[in-house]
Order: sequence, then structure tokens, then C-alpha cells
Amino acid sequence: MSPIMSRASVLIAPALALAVASGAWAPCPRTCRADDAPAVDLVVKAGSPAGEISPILNGVFFEDINFAADGGLYPERVKNGSFEFDDPMMGWRRPALVAGGAVGGFGVVGDRPIHPNNPHFLRARLERAGAGLPLTNEGFRGIGVTKDAAFTFSVRGRSEPEKAGAMALVVQLVAADGRPIAAAQRLEGFTRDWKAYSCEVISTATDPRAKLTITVQGAGTLDLDMVSLFPRDTFNGRPGGLRPDLARLLKDLKPGFVRFPGGCIVEGRTLAQRYQWKTTIGDRAERRLIMNRWNVEFSPPRNAPDYYESMGLGFLEYFQLCEDIGAKPLPVLNCGMACQFNLAELVPAEDLDPYIQDALDLIEFANGPATTTWGARRAALGHPGPFGLTMIGIGNEQWGPQYIARYERFARAIKAKYPEILLVSGAGPGPADGPGDDRFSSAWDALRKLNADLVDEHFYMPPDWFYSQVHRYDGYDRKGPKVFAGEFASHVRDKRPAFGANTWEAALSEAALMTGLERNGDVVRLASYAPLFAHVEAWQWNPNLIWYDNLRSMGTPSYYVQKLFGVNRGTTILPVRLDDAAEKLYACASLDARTGQVVLKIVNARPGPRDVHIRLEGVSSVRPTGEAQVLAAPDLNAVNTLDDPTRVSPAIGPAEGLSADFHRAVPGYSLTVLRIGTNDKR
Repeated sequence: MSPIMSRASVLIAPALALAVASGAWAPCPRTCRADDAPAVDLVVKAGSPAGEISPILNGVFFEDINFAADGGLYPERVKNGSFEFDDPMMGWRRPALVAGGAVGGFGVVGDRPIHPNNPHFLRARLERAGAGLPLTNEGFRGIGVTKDAAFTFSVRGRSEPEKAGAMALVVQLVAADGRPIAAAQRLEGFTRDWKAYSCEVISTATDPRAKLTITVQGAGTLDLDMVSLFPRDTFNGRPGGLRPDLARLLKDLKPGFVRFPGGCIVEGRTLAQRYQWKTTIGDRAERRLIMNRWNVEFSPPRNAPDYYESMGLGFLEYFQLCEDIGAKPLPVLNCGMACQFNLAELVPAEDLDPYIQDALDLIEFANGPATTTWGARRAALGHPGPFGLTMIGIGNEQWGPQYIARYERFARAIKAKYPEILLVSGAGPGPADGPGDDRFSSAWDALRKLNADLVDEHFYMPPDWFYSQVHRYDGYDRKGPKVFAGEFASHVRDKRPAFGANTWEAALSEAALMTGLERNGDVVRLASYAPLFAHVEAWQWNPNLIWYDNLRSMGTPSYYVQKLFGVNRGTTILPVRLDDAAEKLYACASLDARTGQVVLKIVNARPGPRDVHIRLEGVSSVRPTGEAQVLAAPDLNAVNTLDDPTRVSPAIGPAEGLSADFHRAVPGYSLTVLRIGTNDKR
């Protein structure tokens, strides 16, 4: 959270600037008026709780889009280190001329590979040794290194030398301009069998676009595979772990759950390209690379011909991430349907059983004792205890009778063996039916009849739509399936590149909708913004919650909205009542049983401050000082950037003069969170 005197302080309406600067948030006198708007009465029925809020209501949705995994959260620096891209030398560059008298070349071959899941590898053949044959890897839009950062270079190798011990590999980290920025390391002792070799590489400079050069020396043949340059500094210090700054941004959200690994990548453009969890665990050589569907989904320049999934970030790592940040895992599995926006390929009903078995096996992998087949596999991978899986998604964004039939097959099999597992089903790609389109309502009708646990609703809509839907869930059937607002983001109408689409206008409208999600927390059990991550030089979709380059990262205004809701998630819904003057003012309230505080969230979508008359009914006494967290900006087009990452971020300070009946000036274009302590025993 930003300190009291953060950059955000100067963005708060002038009427409150002095209060922010002094660290005190004073109540507004009854005469306070702004932009001629009348005072607003806001009643919190603190003595009449209306249901429990899901303890995991606010979560995150990870999809490998915008280079979110390789090149992002998974910090491997070498691109195509397994030589399995469709162009097997993509990411690698051979010099046009070889200096130093070496004669030979490189090729990608496939005889006697390390593992069938990785059938190709690099072969270097030197007829004359000279000074050696160099090969350079460009990384993911460059290799990001900082001064004194330590990396582990590793490779699998074997050799057929002209004489024993003749072949060697020299590893060199170079700057973007070709200057060496790490001491050269030499690996040798290659034999005729595949073995692992490694060395430490320490950068002597900071460069977001460094490169890795490997030079094969000696006369003969040297085979190389699984080339890797991996940072020593990882989140929670896990070997082969995650990029620390990105993982910390997730942890700081205090997410209740992590939905993974997608999204459309679960479906695949074809079923052959679908995500299969069993090929993402184990040794790196056992994990099967696939082309990411976003590789070819868009036309240039948003397509990404180098977008593949190495599966270095696989299901074990996803489960570990959930464990490390205190979130529940929500894996999503293919239901026998490829993406319906592409080829819409279907598995025949008689061939669906292996897909269902994958789901059953995943539950056993996550929760089963080490005496079971897949529980033993988990234990062998270093996690003897269960991961505590409680829910699983069946399909992503499918629709129509084919999906319902497949979901029903999955549900019947899973509930028979694991009745405690909650199943997430889908209501299609949009938030409602369109002209001649009944995908949404027909899905809900069918899933209601099947007594589905959770129905996933997606909405990518403009800000006005978000404001119009604040009361969307007020009338939902409390006895029917619960709601997972699984993918939502406010999209400004004019197209803007990169994080330019993550405006304060978009975030503010999301905050308004989220008051409705929390206020209906007995029906809406899970909610997550989407997409989560984006590389500023390799994105396909915007807006996104978190942006980064090879060295820096930042949360958008939408990130801070999510954070304020996530860290201030109450336990019990408290009804609120706003009077007729509350135009473009939205609110929700909850009791936090852990602290005994009333948590009040107010969104002001008008440009000027509002005088809000707040009354807490059913409370005998209130502590006079609480806490205020305010996210505000006078410019709806304001965005955060990597150079100015906290331009729109919360200001935090004490809230003075609180009582069971008080006034407060709420800044224009703002989200305000008040934490109000009560003296009542509950």
C-alpha cells in the first residue's frame, strides 16, 4: 500500500488535500456542498447482517496471454531452449561469418532425444576447431539482467568428439551492444550419454536487452538441449521459481483464489493444441511444449509468431503459487471442446472418457494420499502433503447443447467420486443474450436444472455498462447456482495501445460494479479481473491488470481497485440504503468479524466531492478514529506507467471524528474505503 504522502495524495480533490497532507481525514460539516450536488444520506444497517461474504470472493485469473508465463511470471531468460518451436532455431542467431578459423555449423535433429515429449535438440558439428562456433539467444524481447544478479546456466549435453574430452561449451552474457557483462564460463567433460551441466553466471551491469552467447569449442559433434539461464532470485526462494516482483504484486492483492491456466488456452485452437496438465509436470525434458493460441489469433503487429508455452510454469508451480500467496487453487480443464471462436472441434461423446479421467486424476494429484497413483507422483515431485483443492472448472467459455452434455458427463463422474469438489460451469462468452442469441439464458436454464454449483459469467464492456449493472445480482435466485464473475474488465471505447487502455475511468466503473458484487456476496461467490499480466512489448490484448517489461512492473488503476476490495474484504454483508440524491454514488458495507470493524466502500463517479451523511444503525458506539483509504484522480484518462507507476494509487490515513452519525466529504472520481471500529460485542 502506498504511504500517506504518496503521489496519489496530490490527485485527491483540493478540498481534501490539506487533510491528506496532515495525515488526518476530518469529517465534512453539514454545510459541505460540492458542484451543487445535494447531500446524500447513506444508512448502514450494521445491526441487520444479510448473509456471509465468500471468504475467497476476490481472486485472480491467470491466463498465458501477453507473454504472461514465459517472458513474464516464469523468469526463464532463454527463448526456445528446447528447440521445439515450429521454426526450431527461432530465438537463436548464428553469425553470418565465423571468425577464428572454426569450420562447422549447427542443425536441429532428433535421433535419440532426451525424452519423447521433446524430440528435437541442437547439434553442433565442428570439422575444424578454430576459436569455436558461437550462437546467440535473444531472450524475450531481450534478456533482463541487473548488476550483480546471479543466474544458473544449465544445459543437457552429449558429445561425439574426435578425441576424448575434446568438446567444450563457453557461456557468455553480453550487453545489447555486444559488450561482455559477465565472466565467461566453460563447461566440459561431455560424454556420449545425455547429462546435465551447469555453471553460475553473474551480471556486472544492468541491461533490459542483454543476450546470451554460447560457443561450442573443439572438433567433433556436441548435442545440446534444455538450454536455460535462470535467475537465482525467485519468489519465496524456490529453485526454478517465479519472478519476484510479479508474484509479490499478486500476493499484495490478498487473492482468495487463483484460476489457472486460462482461458482460451485451455481450449486450444484445436484439440491437439489444448492444454493438458499431465504434460506440464515433472522434469523439464518431460514437459511438452505447445504453440500458444495467441500466436496466430490476431493480425500483425499484435500477433506473436514466437509465442509458445514451454510449460516451465506448469500445474505443480501453479499449485505452489497458490500455496505461497495463501489462495485457493481453481484449475480449469478442457471438456472435450476446442475454442468455439476457432474451429469448434468436438470430441465425440464416445471418446470423452479420457478427458474426464484427466479431471479425476488431477483431483487425486492435488489431494490424494501418497499411496495413490497421482498422490505418489505429487509426493515424488517434492510435495508429500495435499494442496487442498476444493473446486475445479469444466471448460472455459463454451456454450450450446454440446457443452451442456459434456459438462453433465463430467459432473456425474466427479460428484460420484468427489462429492465435496465444487464445479465451475460456463454461461458462454457474454453477460447476456444478444439479438438472435440466447447463449447466456439457455446456459443458465440448463445449468439450473442440473443444480450446478457455480456458473461463470464474463463481461468485457464499456464503463457505462458497468455503472448500469451495479444492481445486476440483486434479483438473482438465492436458491439457484452461485455466480463466478470469472472474467471482467471495463473497456474504454476508443482503442488505446498498451496500458493506455487502463484508464482511471475504466477502473472507477469497475469499482462501482464491485460494490454490487460484494453487496450480493451470498450469490456472487468468486470474482476476478481479466487478463492479469501483460508485457509492454509483447501484448495481444488490453486492458490488463499488471504491466511489466524485462526489469520493471506496475499495477494499473484497476489493480488498486482490486487491491482495495481484496485487502478490505469483510466477512458479513451489511445492507446499505442510499437516498434518491445518490446519483452516480455507489456503496457497499460489511462487518469484518476478525477486527470488529464496519468496512464501508463508497464510489463517487461525479467530478466533484460529495457530502455523504453516514448513519450506522444498530451500533451502540463507534470509535472516533478509524482508517481511510482513498483512490482518486481528477482526470478520468489518468493511467499508471512504468516510469510513473503510482500516479493513481491509494492514499491512506486516519479518519477522525467518526460516530454512529457523521458526515464525510467523498472526493470526486474516487473510491473510498472507511474502516470504522465499533464497541459492540458480536
